[in-house]
Amino acid sequence: MTQLEQIETVTRRKLCTEKNMASNQSSLPSSNNSHFDELRWLVHVRHAFAQMLEEEDTSVPVAIFDVPKSLLSTNPEAYVPQLFALGPYHKGRPELYDMERYKIASAQRTAKALRDLRFELIVDCFIELEHKIRAPYHRYLDYNGETLAWMMAIDVCFLLEFLQNHPGDKEVKAVGNGFSKVNWVNNAIVRDIMMLENQVPLFLLGKILEFQCSSTQVADEVLSEILESFMKEVSPFKMVGNIVDITQHVHLLQLLYHMVVPKCKGQIESIEVVIRDDESKRNDQKFENYGKVKRVFVTLWNNVSGLNFVPIRYVKQVLTSRPIKLLVQLPWKVLSKLPVLSVFTNFVEQFFSSQTNADSKSEELNSTTNINKPPLIEEIIIPSVTELVDAGVKFARTHEGINGVSFDMKSGIFYLPTVTLDINTEVVLRNLVAYEASGIFGPLVFTRYTELMNGIIDTEEDVKLLRQSGIISNRMKSDKEVSDIWNGMSKSVRLTRVPKLDRVIEDVNKYYNKNWRIKTSKLMKKYVFNSWKFLTLLAAILLLLMTAFQAFCSVYACSRWFGNLKFEDN
Repeated sequence: MTQLEQIETVTRRKLCTEKNMASNQSSLPSSNNSHFDELRWLVHVRHAFAQMLEEEDTSVPVAIFDVPKSLLSTNPEAYVPQLFALGPYHKGRPELYDMERYKIASAQRTAKALRDLRFELIVDCFIELEHKIRAPYHRYLDYNGETLAWMMAIDVCFLLEFLQNHPGDKEVKAVGNGFSKVNWVNNAIVRDIMMLENQVPLFLLGKILEFQCSSTQVADEVLSEILESFMKEVSPFKMVGNIVDITQHVHLLQLLYHMVVPKCKGQIESIEVVIRDDESKRNDQKFENYGKVKRVFVTLWNNVSGLNFVPIRYVKQVLTSRPIKLLVQLPWKVLSKLPVLSVFTNFVEQFFSSQTNADSKSEELNSTTNINKPPLIEEIIIPSVTELVDAGVKFARTHEGINGVSFDMKSGIFYLPTVTLDINTEVVLRNLVAYEASGIFGPLVFTRYTELMNGIIDTEEDVKLLRQSGIISNRMKSDKEVSDIWNGMSKSVRLTRVPKLDRVIEDVNKYYNKNWRIKTSKLMKKYVFNSWKFLTLLAAILLLLMTAFQAFCSVYACSRWFGNLKFEDN
């Protein structure tokens, strides 16, 4: 008798005894739920604790989650398997029953390959590993140990056979399962395999290979080669180097996530300190290079501007008004070239930049105090690719994956990794986002990357420019389909700060806003079109002048004057 059978027998006896005692003591109707299998639940809990004491070093973290409802509602077909159910989550769906015969056929082929061994040996091995099989699943599995073992043995045999015979970009060849002959079915299986709720533990694939290989080491090497080939084919990003250690990851989707998403170590605070120190040093050196006359004006203005007298405060308010700022900022570069006005250049710049510096310091203070708070949705706003190209930004490829996303402020080059999009990419990207939202407790790096791509891609023209720059490799029918994929991935579970990507977004926005055309349009919009009080005043003055001129002409007969002028000109 196995340990599970012993636990079940003891639990059944105790449960029957307790129920008999309860029925003798009270005749009240039972309030138990008829759908709740009390015996199975008790057997599962007792067996879990018994096996936990025996296998303290074999604990497996939870890694197979339900897709968050906020993501599932956007595109259910990208998260719910359409062809096959792997594992227990979608085993009971009737629309997937027709494909069970293909999985059983794969298990039968595996049994024939075992030669002298029986397939039941794999099932018995899985029964002994029941606790380790249940551990990665976030949802409670309402199956007994034997049923779960047979289910996993059949599903894992099918998955292993498909991974071994996955054609990828190679010439499609006929294999025993009959699916690699049809491309669309092959792609449908790939999509179902990479869904978060359709994952099975990877160590079970190694267990089956141990029955087929001469040793455990050989089985691990074979599994690593199989997974490396499949990951390179499925990954939207180009893989650099060898595959990561498979023993550190529970399922295929988790393995792919850690291959494409690096561990980012944010050093945003130290960067800000260095930048501020460099700016203060540059300001000191600039002041030392001033002439004596300039130093006098700068020092005098710094001292006077600190006073709080009413006349000085009134003059400052008038001179720093929007219309005056507009008149000064636009032609100042031309006026500063004149020999006489060059002496007063820094004085005027210091005057008009004092208010701007105060505003920028307050903004920096707010940004540093809110550095650990969740970002706002406005902080993800970034110009599109077309707008950035018009502002002088150039796009270039980086071979470091998401870790290589950066922006060079001096040259205006935006470095992005090459991403390949095909018929399976949307499902892979969405389920990576879903896994990150459920299983990663740190910054959502991959989610922020998808938000960045969603921000810069608005139309098919944006996709075309990125494709010409080598950022996007399009294997779909049109650029419109690619733009629809990125624009449809705007939904996220939560907003978190990713220091490196946030810095890139900030630098891109700064570079874009410094462009002279963008700056001129913003100045006109800020100081002219939004200055409705100033425009109202001008309109009122113009109306008064026209009224006064009309009254003057009605009294003094202006037509005679204009007639004389025309006569004299003739």
